[in-house]
Amino acid sequence: MHKYTPDGRLILSWGTSGVGQGEFNLPHNVCCDEDGWVYVADRENHRVQIFDGNGKYETEWHDLHRPSGLFIPSGRCPFCYVGECGPTFGFSRNASNLGPRVSIVSKRDGKILARLGDRTPANFPGPFTSPHGISADSRGDIYVGEVAKTGWGNLFPGVTPAKPRAVLQKLVKVE
Repeated sequence: MHKYTPDGRLILSWGTSGVGQGEFNLPHNVCCDEDGWVYVADRENHRVQIFDGNGKYETEWHDLHRPSGLFIPSGRCPFCYVGECGPTFGFSRNASNLGPRVSIVSKRDGKILARLGDRTPANFPGPFTSPHGISADSRGDIYVGEVAKTGWGNLFPGVTPAKPRAVLQKLVKVE
């Protein structure tokens, strides 16, 4: 991770490759909240790591599958949206609880509050392929950007989506 001033001067860097605290295996997204906490989607370590503004490790969230997208609304919002990629290996592709989906996580304790679009036998293959970009508007409507539309055939051979996949999906309002 690298921290810069608004004019582009490097202030500090932290982290190395690995699986320990403050180590990363394909950091895929980063965002900050208004208290200065830094949230890093450590995709291939299946977690989100949280640091203070000086790079000091604080905690991490688990029970996430390949987190790639992060979004924290402005203000004193108590949760974070996490886009989770689905499994890419054939042997785990049909396993339950591996995404792809959008999870809403409590910033206080990392507890999963909701999961949107989770793939189930009744919902196979599900509404997502690889949610990477997430945002929400002032009404709480959630927007999700996909990056793997072209990889559909590799991920789900022989399965045709019920409807065309949109690059940007408007999901639901979270109260």
